[in-house]
Amino acid sequence: MSKKTGKKKQDPLVKGVLEITRSGIGYVIAEGSDNDVLVKPNDFNKAMHGDTVRVKVRKSNGRRVEGVVEEVVERKQIEFIGNIEVKENFAFFKPDSQKPMPDFYISTRNLNGAENNDRVVVRFLNWEKGAKKPEGEVVMVMKAKDQGDMAMKEILIQNGFALEFPKAVLDESAALNPSIDSNELVKRKDYRDVLTFTIDPADAKDFDDALSIKKAGSDEYEIGVHIADVSHFVKPGTALDEEGYTRATSVYLPDRVNPMLPEIISNELCSLRPNEDKFTFSVIFNINSKGKIKNYWLGKTLIHSNHRFNYDEVQEIIELKSGQYFDEILHLNTLAKHFRKERFKHGAINFSSTEVKFSLDAEGRPIGIIVKESKEAHQLIEEFMLLANRTVAAHIAKIKINKNPLPFPYRIHDTPDDEKLKPFVAFAKKFGYTFNMNNEAEVAASFNQLLSDVHGKPEQHVLEQLGIRTMAKAIYTSENIGHYGLGFEHYCHFTSPIRRYPDVMVHRILQDVLENKIQPDKKMEDKSRNCSAKERAAMDAERAGNKYKQVEFMMDKVGEDMEGVISGVASFGFWVETVNEKCEGLVSVRDLSDYDDFRHDDTDYALVGLRTGKKFRMGDKIRIKLVAANLEKRQLDFEWIPEVKNLIEKAVHKKDRIHSGKGTSHSKKWKK
Repeated sequence: MSKKTGKKKQDPLVKGVLEITRSGIGYVIAEGSDNDVLVKPNDFNKAMHGDTVRVKVRKSNGRRVEGVVEEVVERKQIEFIGNIEVKENFAFFKPDSQKPMPDFYISTRNLNGAENNDRVVVRFLNWEKGAKKPEGEVVMVMKAKDQGDMAMKEILIQNGFALEFPKAVLDESAALNPSIDSNELVKRKDYRDVLTFTIDPADAKDFDDALSIKKAGSDEYEIGVHIADVSHFVKPGTALDEEGYTRATSVYLPDRVNPMLPEIISNELCSLRPNEDKFTFSVIFNINSKGKIKNYWLGKTLIHSNHRFNYDEVQEIIELKSGQYFDEILHLNTLAKHFRKERFKHGAINFSSTEVKFSLDAEGRPIGIIVKESKEAHQLIEEFMLLANRTVAAHIAKIKINKNPLPFPYRIHDTPDDEKLKPFVAFAKKFGYTFNMNNEAEVAASFNQLLSDVHGKPEQHVLEQLGIRTMAKAIYTSENIGHYGLGFEHYCHFTSPIRRYPDVMVHRILQDVLENKIQPDKKMEDKSRNCSAKERAAMDAERAGNKYKQVEFMMDKVGEDMEGVISGVASFGFWVETVNEKCEGLVSVRDLSDYDDFRHDDTDYALVGLRTGKKFRMGDKIRIKLVAANLEKRQLDFEWIPEVKNLIEKAVHKKDRIHSGKGTSHSKKWKK
């Protein structure tokens, strides 16, 4: 009791994310703290797994702090997949979940055509005070075309992404006016007469960036980076804006895109399609032949794309030095190579990027793999987008409000964590590569030297993958600490507002700055945190989608032997990526027990046999057999084929070929 007032001291409130275990116990990790608060099921107060909540800390038993949920700040998920049980006057919905979840009450007016035992998508409506169950409405009956279509939809919903847009959002989108009137034209620079083109993947539909180029003197070009002006159509306070913020990103699965904004915006109104006038937000650079930026201009523009290129077409122009607009493309490429070289000179880290995608048949089933490397055409676009993003961030960083930085969603990337970096450096040393750990710049230089020296060698893949894992994750935040991986002091995302909400935020703030109508957003850090969380959820969904397609692709290969590379090691086994199919599965340590008792050596990224000393180390090539492909779990299981067994099988196979008369001249000689 307080001596002055006699009132009981208020228990502190803690904000964090509620994680519910399979046993039903909850834990809330407090923001900015490594300690969690235990929450018992009766104290969830209508919160569900993954929700952001405020918890009142109630008591502490030794080390364990306990609390009760006082408020649900934000729902992680508002749509759920499961089965519905329809009664005469009402229905119950049972969500699919590995975590304990309440059933939903569905009134008959909210069934929307669902019948008993249908598999459905239900949207959370409310959870009234005193009600035992949340109320929901059916938004979709899952009459999927096939198992794969159903799986992709489930992956999206499980990661918190809605499958369809609410009616209010679609109505607002349909009412948008694309016309270019005189009042709007006077607010913009007219670039419709300047040569402009887009360069995108062959299957892209949302073209959110374009480049323009024209001579601006004997030794100077005016080069424009033009970005779709989404903020012209998506206004704060609208249902459309709220939905964009809730989704925060488009999600790219192997067979579909789940867009952040309705297709009328992403693929029509804002997409910079050829031969159409479009509203854009632009960074215009004056650059001389040596790549020096003389000055830049920021503002709203109107463009008219003259041509739509895909990356393969531009790569061919670069390699053959001929084709449509080849002079302009070659000049842009020369500048891009200069910018790229300067980035690496000033601390950017040159991790190579190879993308593995599935080629799909008409039904979305995987029939092959496509390995895409980053070539000069990709790097041309990348460098000009990086330049625009960096320029906008540096421009905003100069703005001060009452001597404080203007709240802004910077894209930051922290320096490597010593605890992750030290074992990697020790591991690289075993291959003969050394690191200078004196400071951050030397670490970056050492990384680049390693990546250069290791190129084309057997250990390239393992060292590149482990090097990436030592890196911090890039996030959005108003606390600008720079971008270590790119070597930039200031960086943001400005160039993809069709598919990323932070870019929309950046456009709005930049326009306020240009018009001198600055209104600092006190919720900027919360908004940035939401965008980072949704980005992670999208990455999880994309990984799950790719894993599903891997398993689907490998199902008819169960029982086959194949070559693989160990891609990860843990105490319970090791992962192997197949060389030909680029699909990853697990060899369980239980299946190795007949050969030895294996223990995890985390300093050597290896499993080591206690009796034999046999090592399974990350990066090693081994032979494996695919023994199971489980679509429901999205899991491939391999068995290791020992080297002795390998040799025996090869000898038997060779002997069989000789006896069948199919041996080579060498085998016939051996037979004689």
